Amino acid sequence: MRNNILWLVLAVCMLPSWVAAQGRQFEDDYADEKKTWKEIAAQLPPYPKAENLIPLEAGASGHRFFVDAPSIAVGADGVVRYTLLVKTAGGAVNVSFEGMRCETREQKYYAIGRSDGVWSRARDPQWRRIEAKEINRHHGVLYADYFCDGKFPVKSARNAIDALKYGPTGPRFSRPD
Repeated sequence: MRNNILWLVLAVCMLPSWVAAQGRQFEDDYADEKKTWKEIAAQLPPYPKAENLIPLEAGASGHRFFVDAPSIAVGADGVVRYTLLVKTAGGAVNVSFEGMRCETREQKYYAIGRSDGVWSRARDPQWRRIEAKEINRHHGVLYADYFCDGKFPVKSARNAIDALKYGPTGPRFSRPD
């Protein structure tokens, strides 16, 4: 009988610790910020056509920037993917297929366009932080005004296209309820 009472006292003493551990486990199971992010495979879009390019105002560098409307996609992984075309002040044309991860304020090159209209996969596709600098300012503009609201991407490609065409106004971002 005495042994049973000791076991009962021990079990009662351990119960609060066990309940707390179960509560932490429950919270950990549902904490989005602790879940491992997995990038989906990016599919190369068709090469951009002049009639689908939307101009992007991104500073006084002398370069002209355009986003290819049909290439814009918001992935299930939270990455906004798009084709960017840059006409430099010197006359060169640079085309790139890129991704923007709003949650971490990062950008990545997936492919570079060749002059013959064919994609060449990027050699070292790495996520890079979007900094507030004059060089590559267009990435900061796309992040802040068109594709992201802090950690949240636009709801859809249509929302991004409308913002690029008509200005960055209105509720167009995916926010948790």
